[in-house]
Amino acid sequence: MSETRSVVLFWFRRDLRLNDNHGLYRALKEAGNVQPIFIFDTHILGKLEDTDDRRVSFLHDRVGTLDDQLRSHGSSLLVKQGDPLTIFRTLIQERAIEAVYANHDHEPYALERDGSIKELLRENGIAFHTFKDQTIFERDEVVKDDDSPYTVFTPYAKRWRARLTEVGVPHYPSEHALGSLHKNVGPALIPLEDLGFHYEPYDVVGLVPSTLLLERYASLRNTPSVAGTSRIGVHLRFGTVSVRDMVRLGMLHSDTWLNELIWREFFMQIVWHFPHVEKGAFRKAYDAIPWRDDEAGFDAWCAGRTGYPLVDAGMRELRATGSMHNRVRMVVASFLCKHLLIDWRWGEAWFARWLMDFELSSNNGNWQWAAGCGCDAAPYFRVFNPTLQLKRFDPEMKYVLKWAPEYGELNAPIPIVDHKTARERAIATYKSALTLG
Repeated sequence: MSETRSVVLFWFRRDLRLNDNHGLYRALKEAGNVQPIFIFDTHILGKLEDTDDRRVSFLHDRVGTLDDQLRSHGSSLLVKQGDPLTIFRTLIQERAIEAVYANHDHEPYALERDGSIKELLRENGIAFHTFKDQTIFERDEVVKDDDSPYTVFTPYAKRWRARLTEVGVPHYPSEHALGSLHKNVGPALIPLEDLGFHYEPYDVVGLVPSTLLLERYASLRNTPSVAGTSRIGVHLRFGTVSVRDMVRLGMLHSDTWLNELIWREFFMQIVWHFPHVEKGAFRKAYDAIPWRDDEAGFDAWCAGRTGYPLVDAGMRELRATGSMHNRVRMVVASFLCKHLLIDWRWGEAWFARWLMDFELSSNNGNWQWAAGCGCDAAPYFRVFNPTLQLKRFDPEMKYVLKWAPEYGELNAPIPIVDHKTARERAIATYKSALTLG
């Protein structure tokens, strides 16, 4: 960036695409001479426990794809590695920056980071413009008549749908305004190894689910042995698809699938309105539950060695692929919290470590749902029976035998805990703690 002409920076974060990108569209249309930038944030990467994390491989590939697309338009992606505040401080010293554009990111670290960046830019007379892009509605856009937040999904979803009818689904055709990009072909992408990571192969489905899948989604989504889910979560997480495009697909082909997109936004607004859920129970009384510090039980659960076929298959699918079928996620989460009485936060952290589609709000919300301590959660006395779940959703054991083939042998593993005993213990423990609280 040696030119003297001022530029406008568009900062890619969780929106790694050129099409229907709200912040990018605004930058291209309102300012022009837009230099795209991406930062491999060492505050985030430094917390990862493995140097072969699939998500970093996926992210690096997508950043490379984005750079290739920009180069086809005579521009390129300015890629940096390090602390974002330090990087912006250096960029300001290097050349004239007119403004910085980006899309909203609502996770706690991102809010703190963006606050620091905004202050730095303000001190240097540089505007920082951010826009809604990863959701249809955010923050306090869907609230009750008295402006208080919803804590139960069904009325939230009803109001969400009503608002959608009122305002429609917007479109920001950033892909048609790329002539306003800064013409500057920069250096090649930082190699993954220079980021301190090794390449780990990943299995990620295409960007857009098929019409056939969506039309069969309601009937097949609970069957783990078939490809009946869209697996679009990783693309929503990194913004490689437009959530607005996904909502339009849901409206056309699958109301059940659309409902899952609404759940995602429901959990996001819960974290926004109730930030204490990041570290504790939404229902604070549940923080009094005396969880068992059962390291051996937790290790067995993580490794898929519990003696319960559906639980073990799910946990091994997670380690092998970075994904797990949605129905099985509920079963394994319930098993950890109820059968083993292990703190839901242990499971939340394990999923955060391995899931390709990890989003803080959805991961937190679903774990608290399983543990009974979240908003609109399953009651504490609801304990999934993993054996009955297996009979109902994988009766021929096609899914189980794919990931845990030993269950097809005569000497199948013995359960580490008896269902009836564990269920009674969980209910008694919850009841006692909540009564005393």
